[in-house]
Amino acid sequence: NPEHIAILHATEAIGMAEEPREAVKRRDSSLLVGVRAVAEGRAEAFVSAGNTGACVLACAKHFRLLRGIRRAALASVYPRQREQRGQDPLALLLDVGATVRCEAEELVHFALMGSAYARRISKVASPAVGLLNMGSEESKGGEVLVEAHRRLRQLPVVNFVGNLEGNDLVRGRADVIVCEGLLGNVALKLIEGVSEVLYDLTNAAAARRVAWRLGLRLLAGGIERLRALTDYTQYGGSPILGFEQLFIKCHGRSSARAIGNAVKVAAKAVRDHVPRGIADALAAAR
Repeated sequence: NPEHIAILHATEAIGMAEEPREAVKRRDSSLLVGVRAVAEGRAEAFVSAGNTGACVLACAKHFRLLRGIRRAALASVYPRQREQRGQDPLALLLDVGATVRCEAEELVHFALMGSAYARRISKVASPAVGLLNMGSEESKGGEVLVEAHRRLRQLPVVNFVGNLEGNDLVRGRADVIVCEGLLGNVALKLIEGVSEVLYDLTNAAAARRVAWRLGLRLLAGGIERLRALTDYTQYGGSPILGFEQLFIKCHGRSSARAIGNAVKVAAKAVRDHVPRGIADALAAAR
């Protein structure tokens, strides 16, 4: 609808390599102009493929944190194996870069936010929530993870399924996986990298031998479905959760298709009142 389109003038753009704390001081950059528009109620959500650190800090500077939240989380969907018919082929991983190191309380908040997001966006009635760790035992992972595990076990509003190891990420055991930002970012990039390498290897095999090319041609439909499932451009962007306002962060190398899908995610998050759902989940946990 053309009536819903407005052009906001900005004289600067923040580069991907810029130091975030310095970058967000540039009030007339496109990022800050857009974030202020949302903060002031002139827009309902913001979508950006820019500098991740600057995006998070811009939100922290101009948006309001939900009551009880200390740190925001960047959440991302990724493909996983479906354990049962009708299960969503995507899982939600958070944090993937907004909060590098976390306390136990923050991990609990991430679980509440991720669970509320999955209920609103994926329509999962009772999302299974797992804690990414180095082992399935309750005593694994150090003081922070042990305490987070204990608290999540005692939280009736979260369907907590326990610790998950790295190889559980794609097996479909959980709808929401919680971790600190450093670990989540590494895990997400590994999943992306493996899918890209697998596709490159099939192309290399097809180019090397005629017999392999014929075999791969028979598997072409399955390979294309695998490629589509692992193609980040079709999933849009990653929400920055924890604020009263909405921000969708896209991949830095997003195509026009990816940006378009991110806008759809933002519109759905607005329609489904995601911040309100998270606020309700936090209130129920108090």
